[in-house]
Amino acid sequence: MSFYEVVRFALRGLSANKLRSALTMLGILIGVAAVILLVAVGNGSAKAVSDRIEALGTNTVTVMSTGRGGSSSTALTKDMADALVDPVLAPDVKSVSPVVSSSSTVTYEGTDHDVSSFVGTTPGWFAASNTPVGQGAAFTADDEAQGRRVVVIGQTVAEELFPGVDPIDKQVTVGGALFTVIGVLEEKSSTGFQDANDTAVAPLTAVRQVLTGYGSLNSILVEAKDPDKVDAVQSEVSTILNQKMNVTTGSSTTPYRIQNASQLLETQTETADTFTTLLGAVAAISLLVGGIGITNIMLVTVTERTREIGIRKALGAPRRVILTQFLIEATLLSVIGGALGVAAALIGSNFEIVGVKPVIVPSSVGLALGVSIAIGLFFGGLPASRAARLRPIDALRYE
Repeated sequence: MSFYEVVRFALRGLSANKLRSALTMLGILIGVAAVILLVAVGNGSAKAVSDRIEALGTNTVTVMSTGRGGSSSTALTKDMADALVDPVLAPDVKSVSPVVSSSSTVTYEGTDHDVSSFVGTTPGWFAASNTPVGQGAAFTADDEAQGRRVVVIGQTVAEELFPGVDPIDKQVTVGGALFTVIGVLEEKSSTGFQDANDTAVAPLTAVRQVLTGYGSLNSILVEAKDPDKVDAVQSEVSTILNQKMNVTTGSSTTPYRIQNASQLLETQTETADTFTTLLGAVAAISLLVGGIGITNIMLVTVTERTREIGIRKALGAPRRVILTQFLIEATLLSVIGGALGVAAALIGSNFEIVGVKPVIVPSSVGLALGVSIAIGLFFGGLPASRAARLRPIDALRYE
């Protein structure tokens, strides 16, 4: 019997029980689709977070207060930020942007919008944080020095307050004071958990006058002259802040924390890889369950077709042919189910899942298909071997 005839017999065996075969393939379909989609969700989430970190600029460090250690005030101040602009002690620093932030309600002609992040800073913040202005212009150093009440808003704020209207030169009310809109930020991608475009940026002096008061800073954004100099900048910043805060050399605790964007990106990548592997492993369990389903169905099939096997053996069919036929039946179930699972995953990847846009990894598609084929061979091996071992006389007497 040729291989073509063996395959034809296998297909005929599967078509004899269409519903049972379809349900078995459904188990493999769900397993393959789950593996591909969950890995895609893990990669999509990792990409979204990486984009946010890279958008901050991998050549920056952010200084934040921890409120621990030191023999004097643990607060970050404007004087400390100014001290970081020192060509002698900090030759690798390109710019320093003190930052205060608060949530606030912005009002325009009776329409209110709660802005989650109303930032007060200096003009250098736009370049350092990789936040360009898409429409209009950013405020200037003179605006900041004079405390002019001008503001650059994010895309979400513009859409909520100025639908179909050019927001430039319009006046909005913030904290009881009038601010003039002079620009709109370029749209940024969001992680799905927080809207990066729901923001507004104004001169530090104006924000402190109207919203936050003249207390401590929330953070200080320091930009390095070159991405390769980030570690050097971190060391220079630490030296200056230790002097300003009277932190003793070798102290185990400091009243500030320095967040290195490049280190954060590396850590996040490692975490995302672990998370994605975990998701894939959990989804692979459904593939295993599908394989057990193939074993079950093929054992039932062998039992039902015992007399057929006996007749074929009595007519001279070798053990190899019987073994190959049932192995092909099991493998076809997993291959067809796997192919349909890939198609379902590719369709599902066009939609957001839990707020994340899945990113299909070609290797996960190949791996899922390969595993589904291996499952067909492995879990189909036992029923096929059982069928091939049947003695013709026993099979013919089976009722």
